[in-house]
Amino acid sequence: MKLVTMAGPPSSGKSSVTIKAIVSLRQEGVNVGVVKFDSLSTQDQLLYEKHGINVTTGLSGSLCPDHFFVSNVIDCLSWGEENGFDLLVIESAGLCNRCAPHIQGVLALCVIDNLSGVDTPKKIGPMLKMADIVVITKGDIVSQAEREVFAYRVRQVNSSAVILNVNGLTGQGGRELGRLLYGAPETESVEGKLLRFSLPAALCSYCLGQRRIGSDFQMGNVKKMVFS
Repeated sequence: MKLVTMAGPPSSGKSSVTIKAIVSLRQEGVNVGVVKFDSLSTQDQLLYEKHGINVTTGLSGSLCPDHFFVSNVIDCLSWGEENGFDLLVIESAGLCNRCAPHIQGVLALCVIDNLSGVDTPKKIGPMLKMADIVVITKGDIVSQAEREVFAYRVRQVNSSAVILNVNGLTGQGGRELGRLLYGAPETESVEGKLLRFSLPAALCSYCLGQRRIGSDFQMGNVKKMVFS
């Protein structure tokens, strides 16, 4: 089975472009499944089901979605194998710009939109910098000049990725994206594989349920600002 990890900021169009790519692949007889990770709730499962796409959802609740992802990714692969998928797409929660769900040896995709601002690419961490494919969305809302500047800023952050513009509404670029996804290498197992980047470090009193504010209540991994 082929495996793809997908990341991107909230509302960048991850699910929309994934659906367009999967629809084109299904026309060629490819059986695709999706695992959708999110934090508290998601409506994306309904979107996938509307298009007849086999999907399952994992909600991290009060846990870091990235840590939740890593703890469950092996089970996700097992679910995909049990269902006989040719391709499994795992979509991250997109909770922040620091998300780092990409795995060495597994095709990595990042979705980012033109409306987020030309300085956004340099503010985004591993999910963009470590991606093999960068999909840029909402290009129909900005000018050609703005699209070119934004793509240039993406290229400054990630010089080796394939950059593709996809319209999540019309589906333009969806077929090309589908072919790129299906070009992913076969993944028999992720047991023992390495993440491309370390996950956010956090083990403090607030992680464990503390609600009171003040240094007397802060324990564990605590980082303080330096004021000039």
